[in-house]
Amino acid sequence: MEAANHSLSLLGLFMQATLPIKLVMLVLLGASVVSWAMIYRRARVYRDAEVNFVQFEHAFWSGIDLARLYREGNDRAHHGEVSGLESIFRAGFKEFTRLRKQPGVDADAVMEGTQRAMRVALAREEEELEKSLPFLANVASVSPYIGLFGTVLGIMDSFHGLANMKQATLAVVAPGISEALFATAIGLFAAIPAVIAYNRYTARLNRLLARYETFADEFSSILHRQAHSNARGADE
Repeated sequence: MEAANHSLSLLGLFMQATLPIKLVMLVLLGASVVSWAMIYRRARVYRDAEVNFVQFEHAFWSGIDLARLYREGNDRAHHGEVSGLESIFRAGFKEFTRLRKQPGVDADAVMEGTQRAMRVALAREEEELEKSLPFLANVASVSPYIGLFGTVLGIMDSFHGLANMKQATLAVVAPGISEALFATAIGLFAAIPAVIAYNRYTARLNRLLARYETFADEFSSILHRQAHSNARGADE
């Protein structure tokens, strides 16, 4: 019963608010709904990225031939289902294989092109992982101020109405002030989950990118040894 009365009181505060304050509340509620949807989607994206990282890293270090590992992902790459660590691997290995087949290209040039291809793939993965984070950051930083703006409007309206009354009592100004403060409460309701999610996902993003860069360096070392080994064999 108390929960129902509480819900009705919140709805009553919204219905009794003036039009500008209602617009502020609706903007904040809309931002909150969108941010929660993005929070849910980002949670799935980062979870899948972390699972895919572990799976592909295990396959890569299992001792499988790199050409075979590349071929096994061809079907998934054709359907656009390759991402994360495998995408970086495929970009580097494809460029490495292509440059090695070109006559007159020395080992250093092969490695330079290979590393450039992996950097591009890494940048694309970073861009994909960063999606929605700027919006969450904006909601986290702006929502309290939007709510405060609604509160200021509501308090100004309450005092303006108070000036036209002969006798001012708390019962007269309390409803208007409550409606005004409700806007601030909604602003905090929208901002707090957004700032928590933003900080959490930024930390996960940085960890993933660090692991991607470590893999790219290790893969470059493997290809570097292979390129220079082949170059020495050709010279002999």
